[in-house]
Amino acid sequence: MEYQQGQDREQLSLYATCLDDMIPQGNSVRLIDQFVNLLDLSQMGFQTIAPQGRPPYHPADLLKLFIYGYMNQMRSSRRLEKEAY
Repeated sequence: MEYQQGQDREQLSLYATCLDDMIPQGNSVRLIDQFVNLLDLSQMGFQTIAPQGRPPYHPADLLKLFIYGYMNQMRSSRRLEKEAY
């Protein structure tokens, strides 16, 4: 199943540096990214659903966002959206 894809973090675009370079090395989002990438989400009960309409976001991306919000005490989805932007 296809999921919505974001930009490659190492791709140079309008900025002088790539997106991956904008995040400091010691930032917690790097730890969250590595942790979720090591998980076997299918074994944890995450399933692909039948394609209907717009493709969904990848479950790993949503889990990363949820963990980031939990670690930073963000309960509002609007605040999470603002932080993710």
